[in-house]
Amino acid sequence: MIDIMINGEGSDIVRIIILLTLISVAPFMLLMMTCFARIIIVFSFLRNALGLQQTPPNQVLIGLALFITFFIMAPVVDQINETAYQPYSEGQIETVEFLDRASVPLKEFMLKQTTLGEVELYKGLSSRTDLQNISPQELPMSVVVPAFITSELKRAFIIGFLLFVPFLIIDMVVASTLMSMGIIMLPPVMISLPFKIMLFVVVDGWSLLIRTLVMTYN
Repeated sequence: MIDIMINGEGSDIVRIIILLTLISVAPFMLLMMTCFARIIIVFSFLRNALGLQQTPPNQVLIGLALFITFFIMAPVVDQINETAYQPYSEGQIETVEFLDRASVPLKEFMLKQTTLGEVELYKGLSSRTDLQNISPQELPMSVVVPAFITSELKRAFIIGFLLFVPFLIIDMVVASTLMSMGIIMLPPVMISLPFKIMLFVVVDGWSLLIRTLVMTYN
C-alpha cells in the first residue's frame, strides 16, 4: 500500500496526477468551454462564403482560432491563476477547493455568453427538480456547459449568415450579368471569386472579422 502524504512530498504526486488529468482533458475543455468553437465555425463559414475550398487550409484556421481563443480567454486564465492555482501551488488550499475556485471564473464567462432561453431549456430538460428555482450562478456545470455550447453554435450560425449575404449578392449579380450577355457556358463562380476576394481585401476583412469576434465577447 502506498502512503501519500498530503502535507509532505506526496502532495507533489497528487499535483502531477492532477496536471496529467488536466492535460488529457484540455482539448475537450478548449473546444467546449471556451470561445474556440464559435471562432472556428465562423472561419469555416467565411471560407465557404468566399467559395474557397482549401484556402486557407484547416491548419491555418485552427491555429489562428487557437491564438484568438488564448487572447480572449486571457483574463479568465489570469483570474483562475490568481484565485485558485497560486494558493493551491503554495499549499494553502486542498484539491477540491482548487477545483471549486477554478470553476467560478470559467462559469462566469460561459454564463455571460449564454442566453437565458438556453439555460431554461436545459433546466427544463434536467431530471433534477431542485434546479428550477435557483439562479444561473448556482447551476452546476452539467447545465451551464451544454447551454453555453448551444448559444455559441447559435451565434456562430448568425454571424455565418451575415457573412454570406454580401458574397451572395456578388454571385447573383455576376450570374445575372452573364445570363444577360448570353454567356451560359462559363461558370459564374469563376468570375465572381476574384470579385469576392477583392471585396474582402478592400474592406480589410480579416481585421474586421477578428475585431467583431473579439468584441462579441466584451
